[in-house]
Amino acid sequence: MGVAIVAVCVVAGARLLAAADNTVAVWAVADDMGPGDQLTADDLVSERVRFADDADLDRYFTVDDELPADLELTRGIGEGELLPRAAVGSSGASGTLQVRIAVDNEQVPSAVDAGSVVNVYLVSAPGDGERASSTGEPALEAVTVVDAPPVEDNFAATGNRTIDVVVTEAQAQDYFERRAELEDPVVTVVKVG
Repeated sequence: MGVAIVAVCVVAGARLLAAADNTVAVWAVADDMGPGDQLTADDLVSERVRFADDADLDRYFTVDDELPADLELTRGIGEGELLPRAAVGSSGASGTLQVRIAVDNEQVPSAVDAGSVVNVYLVSAPGDGERASSTGEPALEAVTVVDAPPVEDNFAATGNRTIDVVVTEAQAQDYFERRAELEDPVVTVVKVG
């Protein structure tokens, strides 16, 4: 009789807990990604989340939603972050460009890799008896790195490391105008955060 009561309690408790599970499976990003990156099924992982308000669920993609084939990020998203609807658009709709920057290896932190947020400074190289000059403002501020091969992969005879950053068209134009104003500028990359 006691065993039957315990068995009934276990079954009833399990059903009660299963009915109380109000989590929803939503998509999260598997790795750090930046604006302009194309989203594929390999970039997403399923996470079970409990939302206090059903309206909050509407801001994210559930695993039951059919995702468009041409999704592109419009802003950076960190590893494990839920995929918000506001952070994606159709391919080419983000209005961003990728710009490759060659930087002296000593002017970029080794910790800079894809997903890093950086500021890029331009400083004029000092001439004989002159001091280096700069406006003090970054030429590119809080831009996301989308590709940064390891130092050993692109450390060539020039001693430069290349990084690709995502910028708006206006940022790219401003960067190249500032660079053209300086004779033999020194490019320095500073990792933010």
